[in-house]
Amino acid sequence: MKSLAELAEIRERMKDKIALREGNNEIRIVVGMATCGIAAGARPVLNAFVEGVNAQGLEDHVTVTQTGCIGICQYEPVVEVFQAGKDKVTYVKMTAEKAARVISEHIKGGKVVEEYTITYAKKA
Repeated sequence: MKSLAELAEIRERMKDKIALREGNNEIRIVVGMATCGIAAGARPVLNAFVEGVNAQGLEDHVTVTQTGCIGICQYEPVVEVFQAGKDKVTYVKMTAEKAARVISEHIKGGKVVEEYTITYAKKA
């Protein structure tokens, strides 16, 4: 069992990550975390988005959250990006490495990473 001081330190360290998952910012990243998504590896994807957004200093503009089943289990892990005034973008078969690229190119740069999207996956 951890000491009270150790637990308080862990709590303080994790505050930013928890706060990042809440809020109503201009960009919202939603990771499918139903059983199918978790089994396909959604947990590391969610963590990569939370940590990546925080590391890039985007927490004032980006909310990372989770949801249940998105309904396209064969494409899990699935991530949806909602941005005010733009169409929703659905990324499929995501990994932590792909999340880093989505953050740098789409979230920061404004350019959708098309080869990770559902439209691209259906063409292949």
